[in-house]
Amino acid sequence: MQKILITGASGSISRRLIQNLVSRNNEVIVFTQNAQQAQLKLSGVKDIIKWEYNKPAEWKEHLNGVDAVVHLAGANLGAKRWNEEYKKFAYDSRIISTRNLVEAIKCVEQKPKVFICASAVGIYSNRYDEILDETSERGNDFLANLCKDWEKEAEKVEKFDVRRVSIRTGLVLDNYDGLLKKLLPTFKLFLGGYLGSGRQWFPWIHIDDIIGIYLHAIDNPNLSGAVNAASPGIVTNKEFSKMLGKILNRPALFPIPKLALRFISGELGNHITHSQRISVHKIFKSGYKFKFENLEEALRDLIK
Repeated sequence: MQKILITGASGSISRRLIQNLVSRNNEVIVFTQNAQQAQLKLSGVKDIIKWEYNKPAEWKEHLNGVDAVVHLAGANLGAKRWNEEYKKFAYDSRIISTRNLVEAIKCVEQKPKVFICASAVGIYSNRYDEILDETSERGNDFLANLCKDWEKEAEKVEKFDVRRVSIRTGLVLDNYDGLLKKLLPTFKLFLGGYLGSGRQWFPWIHIDDIIGIYLHAIDNPNLSGAVNAASPGIVTNKEFSKMLGKILNRPALFPIPKLALRFISGELGNHITHSQRISVHKIFKSGYKFKFENLEEALRDLIK
């Protein structure tokens, strides 16, 4: 029985991952800011620990003897319009929490075998038609710099002979949360359309596959470093919008201008229209088999 520690309990990835780990009889410990809420929503976990990332003295002892640490905590980048205050909050919730976790791992006697930390394909910024693998040059905007610093803090755990995996997540399709949940009402009201030019590459991934990749990273000792996590069946944003419209029997004819996206979402609107043509050769080579490589199959599975 593996002992797995997860940070964060409110996100769709963390909730689904915890369910999967519990169902395969792993012993799960959860670090979360809202322990009371987590107790109501999560079942089958061994312990739920109230976690303030800047107070490691209160929680570092729980890291001793775990087999894997999966760090998913971080402020929701899409929850609020970005300003300098919220950007700092989002940055600190990832960089400082990762730094403190790694320092705590350094101090414990029995260290985890693997430290798995979230990251994002936003690390590449806007790259048009360039094929991006894990060795590709990284970008230089706010989101790219956040991801670079995030991975840099996670890398430090390797000094203590702990395997490190940074999962560069694409756009997760989930019918209960995230992008798809936001798009469905718009399309159902005949207001759906592609974003900006629609020519930008859209690195989607089904929720089942991002969970599968995290489980694969826990179990596969040969997988390490940065890992792109997007479907091999990548499409443009226009192709995605047309397919979603087809399944919902709704047209997706009209573009949503980039200027309108920036007006609605602020700086985040620029990132929404970035193009990232992601290569997943590394995760394929490690032995992971995708459940959903075809966009139509993925959307029909989610929209029942």
